[in-house]
Amino acid sequence: MAESYRDNVAWQKSMALVTEVYRVAGDFPRREMYGLTRQVREAAVSVPSNIAEGKGRQTKKDYLQFLISSSSMKALSTRLSNRLQKRVACSTV
Repeated sequence: MAESYRDNVAWQKSMALVTEVYRVAGDFPRREMYGLTRQVREAAVSVPSNIAEGKGRQTKKDYLQFLISSSSMKALSTRLSNRLQKRVACSTV
């Protein structure tokens, strides 16, 4: 029987990442609730979702291609980096 996406270590770690992102994003300023907070949370949830969706592909090659082409981690990383830069800029003023 084929391994479930839930058995995939990357999926498990990305689920832990979702939990951590939700925790950290809860500390973002209230004014970011419908902007950056929502975007960061959606990008985080997208990571394990893409892994699960890729697992449903017909071939291992398709599955791997789906994972490689996923841009969710890049989007999440960029948004979090932007948030950190804003925090640093505000604290140095």
